[in-house]
Amino acid sequence: MKQRKLKLTMLCITAALLSTAHGMPVAASEVKAEKEILTQENGEELSQEPEKAKLHAGISSVTTWAAEIYQEEIEKEEPPQEENVQELAVAQVDSYINVRNQPSVEGEIIGKLYDDSVGEIIGEEADGEWLLIKSGNVEGYIKSEYALRGEEGQAKAEEVGRRFAKVTAVTLRVREEATTESDTMTLLPVEEVLPVHEEVEGWAKVSTEEGEGYISTDFAEVYTEHKVAESKEEEEERLRREEEERQAAIRAEEQRAAANRSKASSGSKSSSAPKAPANSDKNSGNQGSQNSSLGSSIANFALQFVGNPYVYGGTSLTNGADCSGFVQSVFKNFGISLPRTSGEQGQCGTNVGGIGNARPGDLVSYSGHIGIYIGNGQIVHASSVKTGIKVSNANYRPILSVRRIV
Repeated sequence: MKQRKLKLTMLCITAALLSTAHGMPVAASEVKAEKEILTQENGEELSQEPEKAKLHAGISSVTTWAAEIYQEEIEKEEPPQEENVQELAVAQVDSYINVRNQPSVEGEIIGKLYDDSVGEIIGEEADGEWLLIKSGNVEGYIKSEYALRGEEGQAKAEEVGRRFAKVTAVTLRVREEATTESDTMTLLPVEEVLPVHEEVEGWAKVSTEEGEGYISTDFAEVYTEHKVAESKEEEEERLRREEEERQAAIRAEEQRAAANRSKASSGSKSSSAPKAPANSDKNSGNQGSQNSSLGSSIANFALQFVGNPYVYGGTSLTNGADCSGFVQSVFKNFGISLPRTSGEQGQCGTNVGGIGNARPGDLVSYSGHIGIYIGNGQIVHASSVKTGIKVSNANYRPILSVRRIV
């Protein structure tokens, strides 16, 4: 490639020099010599400019030669290679496909590829009867008859995959329309992750608390997430964790029942005692309902900071915090230590099984975000640079899990 460029450069230089020579002024005597009158054999006079004619012929020859060489070099170039797209396998079963360590039903089961989960095909055996796939942390063989591949597999993967956009700029505008001339709806901080609903050239349509808007993909990483295989070890760990969560939920329910029985017993014992003045217990009664549990206390405490600023990387409840910094600082006030990032916090405590089972004080985890449940389907969270700490509908974006810490 370098030699071809050098050759073409030299050709251009040669042509330029000849053109320059052609354009240089000449002495009067030279002009006169060039314009001498010649007589043809038939007696007609012919005015010629011999040197100039030769120069034109030379330039024409060089130009033709350069064009021919350039065309030859172009023809020698290899055609551009298409981007190598990995073929995908998408499980199409009622439950899951076993992933084995060898292409045989006798092979050891090392993982499971659940329905609509996706793996990359990296090989095949037995005339395509078995596919060697890599999915998540699992690499092994599946029966090809239970998965879609080729164009069908690619189309299905696009259908079942979820598109997300991760902000790469320090602050990114969300606009009402897919143009820089459109009004700004809100601002997103770096590393904010949002689900993508639609993509147009250079823009992605995302959901925010202020509604749906567009972000420039020049300042965001847009990617697809698929369900992937679960290894045998991951399955065992998941089952262990789910059992622990189930037992913890049983114990919590037993403790609540015992507390209710204790309250009922105390109430019946005090019913015969003289009644206090009508207003003496009004404030303590209201305070008692607000603080009926530690979770409610946490939620109420967090609500005090609504309106305070959002600051990326911040942990100050008054001067500014990001989503995970806000959660961490709220719980720290009650002597509860939580990790720093939203992803880590979203793995703490126990999974209560959805927003329908949420109680005040629970953590509501999203992709790249987290908030504190306050009841009535709402959360309090450090939302964005524009809105700061605010109250939102918990379902304003897809929920990953609801975690109970207390």
